[in-house]
Amino acid sequence: MDSFSWAIVGATLVLLVVVMAAMAMGRRRREARDAAALAGAQARNLHLPASLHPQIDPAVCIGSLSCLRACPEGDILGIVGGAARLIRGANCIGHGRCALECPVGAIRLVFGTSERGVDLPEIDAAFESSRPGVHVVGELGGMGLIRNAVTQGKEVAQTLASRRGPVPEGGVEVAIVGSGPAGLATALACRHAGMSFRVLEQDTVGGTIAHYPRQKIVMTDPLELPFFGRLKSYTLSKEDLLALWVRAIVRAGLKVEEGVKVTGLDGGDGDFTLATDQGPVRSRKVVLATGRRGTPRKLGVPGEDGSKVAYRLIDPEQYAGAKVLVVGGGDSALEAAIALAEESDAEVCLSYRSSAFGRCREANRLHFEKLVATGRVRALMSSQVVEVRPKEVVLATGEPGQMASWVLPNDYVLALIGGELPLEFLQKMGVDVKRFHGEAPKAAVSPGPGVRESRALADERRRRRLAWLLGMLGVATVSILALKGWDYYLLHGVQRLKSAGHVALKPAGSWGHGVGLVATAFMLSNFLYALRKRLGLLKGRTTIRTWLTFHMFVGFMSPLVILFHAAFQANNVLALGTLASLVVVVGTGVIGRFVYGLVPSEGDAALEPADVLAEIERARGQVEAALPAAAAKELLEALGASKPRSFVSAVLRVATERIRVGSQLRRLRPQVEDAARFAQLQTAVLRLARLKVQVDFLRGFKRLLAGWRLFHAVLAGFLVLAIAAHIGVSLYLGYRWVL
Repeated sequence: MDSFSWAIVGATLVLLVVVMAAMAMGRRRREARDAAALAGAQARNLHLPASLHPQIDPAVCIGSLSCLRACPEGDILGIVGGAARLIRGANCIGHGRCALECPVGAIRLVFGTSERGVDLPEIDAAFESSRPGVHVVGELGGMGLIRNAVTQGKEVAQTLASRRGPVPEGGVEVAIVGSGPAGLATALACRHAGMSFRVLEQDTVGGTIAHYPRQKIVMTDPLELPFFGRLKSYTLSKEDLLALWVRAIVRAGLKVEEGVKVTGLDGGDGDFTLATDQGPVRSRKVVLATGRRGTPRKLGVPGEDGSKVAYRLIDPEQYAGAKVLVVGGGDSALEAAIALAEESDAEVCLSYRSSAFGRCREANRLHFEKLVATGRVRALMSSQVVEVRPKEVVLATGEPGQMASWVLPNDYVLALIGGELPLEFLQKMGVDVKRFHGEAPKAAVSPGPGVRESRALADERRRRRLAWLLGMLGVATVSILALKGWDYYLLHGVQRLKSAGHVALKPAGSWGHGVGLVATAFMLSNFLYALRKRLGLLKGRTTIRTWLTFHMFVGFMSPLVILFHAAFQANNVLALGTLASLVVVVGTGVIGRFVYGLVPSEGDAALEPADVLAEIERARGQVEAALPAAAAKELLEALGASKPRSFVSAVLRVATERIRVGSQLRRLRPQVEDAARFAQLQTAVLRLARLKVQVDFLRGFKRLLAGWRLFHAVLAGFLVLAIAAHIGVSLYLGYRWVL
């Protein structure tokens, strides 16, 4: 190459290094910010989710950021140690979009955590409870989102339609208890399937939603209803959603029996009799869709049973001119305080037992804090109600036994502290309750007998079929290209010029040039995966894992096809650089998809499996038993002192650790008189040092592999520029595709 070519190569390399360095700094700032946010959430106990939430497997996660972009609630997830982490778990409301948008299936939705269990009815994949024939859907089963409740209602109706049988005399096929989103969706789907049913509602149509404050935004996801079609709006107020339900009920000709309270259940699967305050109802199957907020959690203090205490806010104007205390720190409490402050002239105070809000949406918290800053609302943090009196409320702060109390003038108390599982009702229905500690709901995992295949499983099945189809297509393509010019590609130099196929098969020939054009278009289609992750227009067509499958196929095939276009030779710097970049992009893609996730992540629990931890503890115990307490403590601290920050420092520690440990042992030799005991100590120390080095090595290796994304993204962008330059040079030199 001449000096000009070398200058171009050098400038390109410098530019690539600068871009990679900028991306690396941005990634480190993001991880530092997310790690700090996680530490802050843990300090305030806000990292624990209340119910359904994502559980991320760090051994599978590749840190694609797709899950972070998918969450509609903001910074619920973050990247810590190269893998996604649930940071603000208390703010997670179980949308589940993160799981759908994970390209490698590293996320599953679970109930509860090891630290905090969640009590829920135990149901199978068909939403059937421990009592055969009784199904549980919606919020009562842990699915609080309207979209999830509607989906479950439709799916349980389709399941029951596939299990139809004789109907009890004078009864119906399905008795639906509750007319909230899950109950109405079940009824609409039953009507669509041609099944007979009755909808029993102890209150009014809409369930809990009907009792929300005016204009409260109740839905942030589109949904699809039988007899109504797909609702594309992403936000709906309480009034809009109730109007939608009314239109759907009218179109489907549904009848909701309001004011009917279910008090018991007799009989068995195929012939149930529900006891109600309006008479018995017979049915073949029963669907419980009552929700759980109908049983509000009580304050449990003297005076709570008075008429001044309410458990929901219907109309803020009814409290005009009154002194109102809102109790709670979740979305319902904050939204009630906001509504009272903005839609009435009430004097509003809010009492919350913690020092910070952790179970509310960020938008609600910021809105509330603005009202507090202007003096419109008074926030009484770290306080709790201890007594309700006719014209005042007694509040207390501090630790039990050392609490300071004061009296607050008050006319009304709104206790919005959540709802409790209606255990008494479930007991009457014969439904068992289970405490979940980080377990996936069976209904979201796999379909049971007679259950329609879930969308996720259907997409996974299609993805695998697509992978096999693309694999066979790739083999066929390479085979055709190879057979077309096998004899020519085996020739060298002057021999090619004399070949009869040279005119067509050379890079500028009709065949070679045509392969290059097709290969260029094919290679650029690889960016569809990146666009799919960022553009809403492409989302919803199919799962992101399917797009990743196509992305990998194009990535593997592109270098092969380009080689046939180049006739397996590189005659200029631009072509060689393009091919080299393409190989690096494919190689780093392989590392990111198949290798990066195999290396344990930064978190100690993931990095040091249980058996390694156990071995470390055994070795520590042997060290402590062989030495005096002070000497053992000094030695163990020395062994755990080195924590390398890079792969290079980890490798260096491998070379120097034996020398450092040997020096420590020689210094401690006089303190151990028994030679056999010292030999045991030496073995334990060396084993402990080796384990520590292995852990540090894995940390460093993980950090090294984390650079795959930088090379992959930057060189992919460089490829576009190189391809454009390659095409421009070809056109400038007069190359045209002539068939």
